[in-house]
Amino acid sequence: MLNKNQERELAYVVTIDEIREIPGYDRVEHARTGGWWCIVPKGQFHVGDAAIYFEIDSKVPSTNPAFAFLEKRNYKIKTQKMCKVLSQGLIMHAEDFGWKIGERDVGRDTVPYIVDNENKIHCVYDDTRFLTKILGVTYADDEDNQRKAPSIDKYKKMAQRHPAIFKKPFVRWLMKRSWGKKFMFLFFGKKKDKKNGWPEWVTKTDEERIQNMPWILEDKGEWVVTEKIDGSSTTFTMKRGKHNKYEFYVCSRNVCFDSVNKRCYYDTNIYWEMAKKYDMYNMLLAFLLGRPDVEWVTIQGETFGAGVQKRDYSLEGHDFRAFNLITSDRGRWGTLEMKELLEKHYNIPCVPVVLPSFKFEGLDVDKLLTFAEGNSMIDGKPREGFVFRSKDGQRSFKVVSNSFLLKYHG
Repeated sequence: MLNKNQERELAYVVTIDEIREIPGYDRVEHARTGGWWCIVPKGQFHVGDAAIYFEIDSKVPSTNPAFAFLEKRNYKIKTQKMCKVLSQGLIMHAEDFGWKIGERDVGRDTVPYIVDNENKIHCVYDDTRFLTKILGVTYADDEDNQRKAPSIDKYKKMAQRHPAIFKKPFVRWLMKRSWGKKFMFLFFGKKKDKKNGWPEWVTKTDEERIQNMPWILEDKGEWVVTEKIDGSSTTFTMKRGKHNKYEFYVCSRNVCFDSVNKRCYYDTNIYWEMAKKYDMYNMLLAFLLGRPDVEWVTIQGETFGAGVQKRDYSLEGHDFRAFNLITSDRGRWGTLEMKELLEKHYNIPCVPVVLPSFKFEGLDVDKLLTFAEGNSMIDGKPREGFVFRSKDGQRSFKVVSNSFLLKYHG
């Protein structure tokens, strides 16, 4: 689940939405929260109860005795088949951690919450629900921990050098305002902060999973279905500067690379490799020169191929597919309009469009997950799944194939 900063949380408070018996198994049952189904001890939960959910691809700390039962699995939580059913993630009770459960009245309804051992309340309906840091949960794969680690922008680097100053109430007030940040940077910033920091106008990429937002299926509008590619998120962006100068940045999901020689998780800097392959600097420059009212432009996509993820897409090298075109004047473009512009006028390939128009009529989460099964339009082998984008490009979510998860990430 994504938090308000669009960063993925791996552990959080949920409510139990449904419980089913598993034929032939008397000690466990199947519990659902949102669109996630997990194996739980029989009788431990009832519908409406508060619980703690740990997402797939996460890893819990071995030092916490509450997770001792996961030692044989190296404390990793993956998609797996258990008791002849699919179990995705882990649901635990608050009492497993010595915590308590409470409820508060909200009109005619009651809202469940969990109280930790420091008497902090974690409510299912606000950002207090997130427990990733409190419980020390990380990604299961070291690669993801490095690639998805929070980035530090130029303002955070500036503040880290002067902690005493930036803890003062007035300075903290300034730092909540864009003009205040710029004012403080005049006095405490350094060129290297700006050069290596994350470009503040760029929104990071991370699609929410359908299991965390099943309510979206009530939408009556038309959506564009694109193939989800198993690769590494890549961003190219350019902004107008002073005196006809332009700022150009090449970024992974969280790291801004000021040069091709800057250390990268992979053996070579695949992000700069794609920047050069598709001449991104001149492409973005041409885009801005032709649109004087646009202050900045960003292209985001997926770099994939040999050694990038579990799927190499039958490539010996690497390639790139764009999935976002974002500009200062209109935000995120619609997928079809982006594809028309980038592929026809700039020779930049976009993610495959599976269906240009799609509606959710009669579909639930389970049916949509089944729909995501199939083969890639890139090499004909198993696809990771789909990304659904609203026609105007402003909303999106991903549906990852369960068979793909079992084969490559289970």
